[in-house]
Amino acid sequence: MIDIFSYGLMVLGVIFWFWGTLPLLGHRSVLFKLHSLSVADTLGSMSIVVGLLLKIPSEWPLLVLALICLAIWNTVLGYVLAYCSSTGGEDA
Repeated sequence: MIDIFSYGLMVLGVIFWFWGTLPLLGHRSVLFKLHSLSVADTLGSMSIVVGLLLKIPSEWPLLVLALICLAIWNTVLGYVLAYCSSTGGEDA
């Protein structure tokens, strides 16, 4: 039962990855495209790591570290992109 749930989370993660790629084909702003891509990528990657955590519980320290790093990295990257877009590329 845990294997099925683990594989389900990994498949859900891959679906999130592809789902985040679809807005890149639209005609919206670059920031909207980056936001949707980064959110879907974060959710997909975290889902895959949780699936791996269920599949390989002996590696929990590394997988929990990976979850924390994914959450921090993508949050900080979002703030950096928002700051860069709000300044308009000018030196402050």
